Amino acid sequence: MHKYFQNKFALSAKGSKDLIKGSFYSALVNLSMMIPVGIFIMMLEELLSPILSGKSNTPSFFKYIGLIALSIFLMYLFHYIQYSVVYLSTYAESATRRITLGEKLRQLPLAFFGKRDLSDLSNTIMGDCTSLEHAFSHSIPQFFGAILSTTIIVIGLLTMDWRMGLSVLWVVPVAFIMIFVSKKIQKKSELKHYKAKRACADGIQECLENIQDIKAYNMEELYMEGLDKKLNDAEKEQIHSELIMGAFVTSAQAVLRLGLATVILVGSTLLVKGQTDLLTYLIFLITASRLYDPLSGILANIAEIFSIEIPIQRMREMENQPIQAGDKEYSIKGYDVQFNHVAFAYNENEPVLNDVSFVAKQGDVTALVGLSGGGKSTVAKLAARFWDPNQGKITLGGQDITRIDPEALLKNYAIVFQDVTLFNDTVIENIRLGRRDASDEEVLKAAKIAMCDDFVLNMPKGYNTIIGENGLTLSGGERQRISIARALLKDAPIILLDEATASLDVENETKIQTALSELIKNKTVLVIAHRLRTVVGADKIVVLGEGTVLEEGNHSQLMENNGLYCHLYKLQQESVEWSL
Repeated sequence: MHKYFQNKFALSAKGSKDLIKGSFYSALVNLSMMIPVGIFIMMLEELLSPILSGKSNTPSFFKYIGLIALSIFLMYLFHYIQYSVVYLSTYAESATRRITLGEKLRQLPLAFFGKRDLSDLSNTIMGDCTSLEHAFSHSIPQFFGAILSTTIIVIGLLTMDWRMGLSVLWVVPVAFIMIFVSKKIQKKSELKHYKAKRACADGIQECLENIQDIKAYNMEELYMEGLDKKLNDAEKEQIHSELIMGAFVTSAQAVLRLGLATVILVGSTLLVKGQTDLLTYLIFLITASRLYDPLSGILANIAEIFSIEIPIQRMREMENQPIQAGDKEYSIKGYDVQFNHVAFAYNENEPVLNDVSFVAKQGDVTALVGLSGGGKSTVAKLAARFWDPNQGKITLGGQDITRIDPEALLKNYAIVFQDVTLFNDTVIENIRLGRRDASDEEVLKAAKIAMCDDFVLNMPKGYNTIIGENGLTLSGGERQRISIARALLKDAPIILLDEATASLDVENETKIQTALSELIKNKTVLVIAHRLRTVVGADKIVVLGEGTVLEEGNHSQLMENNGLYCHLYKLQQESVEWSL
């Protein structure tokens, strides 16, 4: 049973078992609510005994006081246990679900993130998980518990009098058929609502991320009109979805209540014909009035279960994504990085690299240059296995990197990309990301080499200053120097530099290049540069164009070839003398 729940609702093994346990206690809660009905029937039987059997019988006041006290205690006990089991286990499972999704995201290749935007992923982890949390705490255990408790009561009623039992129960399949027939309509409406809600979240996040550009181009009014439309569409689809769901659920609940009228008609007919007694008739009337409450809850819960199928489907889609795996333990011969006939495309039929082959040797600086869009950054990311190539092979020390676990592989890399990512933490902790076990002295030494002292010591709390989300309070050059400090701290055998000094002024660029010269000694260095003067001294320069290697060699050799590199270098030299 728990395997079925685990697959049906995308639960962990423990979450599935907790759901079964919660459903059982929900059934006990429903059955405990019938205890007062039983006590009332016992009292009614004693009160009617002089009329029905001619025997005088005085009800014991203290007996019923005791039974009522016992029923209250049992109802409280079962409610308390059910609350503890259902709600606490649901919140624990929700935490497990979020952590599991987070771990899954950590293992996925960047190709996955290139096809999904940030708001979509964050809504799946937060919004969808919240929807499931509500369903598993308020609906699903109660649904299965109501089915179990109702089944027990139904068996008792049919055993007592099958004709009266059928008069109570005939409306149940009719009401359930109405709900299940509406499933397709509800799902279609819920999907529209879901898409509108996603579009709304995307619009809000886009607005927050691009507020500077929106204001700079006086687009506030136009952009807000579009955002208002998305908000209105989301509200409209939500109302439409809830209206459809409510119409079917309310209609089914109304049909359910017709059962009480049927009990009155059938019971009175049987009573007139002498085929049943007054007490049995009254028992069915009382029981029917109580029985339809949990059944009404079941109908409402079914509708919510239908609505969570879309979030569950999205989570399964994420969980089923193939991850980048490999050996955590591996041996390599040196730290040469070799590209062997590598082809790659972010999107099918849109190749970025085509038959790229070169070697970045240990102890050498290998520079990647060329026109924008030629695939330079892609080569660096493939070298770190952020993506896997579509064709060909990339090796590290002779070992195919697609056979190495990404985290184990990246222990060999220190990376400084053009787009720096910082966290809403102190400067010192942002640098310590390079090596988590580094001491404060080691962090400060790396920061000093990266010229961070120049601006950090002017901050209110120095290296303990909070720098805001993604380094909001820092300039582009300051953010890049922190990123370089991370790489210095990590001190890995392979260095990837993607325009590492692009945001620095001339004075600081010279200082950083001096620091980098210490960092790259006896290491495999792969440098991406647009300013060719920064790589004139590289041991090897690989010129990329249209996704392939056009030429390679050192600066002197490439200038003699008089190819693309020579052309670009001369253009940049001419631009140095240009002025307004």
